[in-house]
Amino acid sequence: MGAGELREDDEMSKGSLNVPDRVAIIMDGNGRWATSRGLPRIEGHREGEKAVTSTVLASVEMGLEALTLFAFSTENWKRPVDEVKFLMSFNRDMLDRRVAEFHENNVRIRFLGRRKRVPRSLMRKMDESVELTRNNTGLKLNVAFNYGGRAELVDAMRSIALKVAEGKMKPGSISEKTISNHLYAPDLPDYDLLIRTAGEMRVSNFLLWEIAYSELYVTPVVWPDFRGEHLREAIEEYNHRIRTYGNLA
Repeated sequence: MGAGELREDDEMSKGSLNVPDRVAIIMDGNGRWATSRGLPRIEGHREGEKAVTSTVLASVEMGLEALTLFAFSTENWKRPVDEVKFLMSFNRDMLDRRVAEFHENNVRIRFLGRRKRVPRSLMRKMDESVELTRNNTGLKLNVAFNYGGRAELVDAMRSIALKVAEGKMKPGSISEKTISNHLYAPDLPDYDLLIRTAGEMRVSNFLLWEIAYSELYVTPVVWPDFRGEHLREAIEEYNHRIRTYGNLA
């Protein structure tokens, strides 16, 4: 029985959680949090750091295999220039502040997305974080930065097409597994649960291939207010789902 498939005699009936292996979160609502308080939008991003830390540490405590956070999309470059500049420096500085703590908790950090356009200072800090935590064996923390689901699929198709052109692969041999093996994180199977904050009912070009059969959970809580207890609430709701993958329940 896979994660999320519940039966009357499983652990849920004993009062414990059936924790999914892989969770992804669309962190939405920073701007609304700030605006509702009469603050600049960037203050919402600053407050969101507390949510990231709480959620990561809660994921470690609950024993998740992987947590993927949507930090900056390929579409976010369209935001006001000052906000984009702030986000680049803020993410660099947040890594400075938090990586050591995550490392102490055996978290392995990885970044998903295109490196193009990312400032060198931020890219260096990303690379340093990856190297520092490379050998950790606990939670796999994937930060989707300059990431888009369509861009990921385009990059995968380009890689496959190149192999076909070089004679290393035959078109007829291309399968779903082939595509999965050419995504940004080919070692991670599909996600079990996708959480979106701030009440929005869309996936926003996030992990389009990998969430094909994920359970969706939308909370009205805006990201700066999200904490480990909200992650647990999402997982509790997940425990009431029956995952059929297209079959009969």
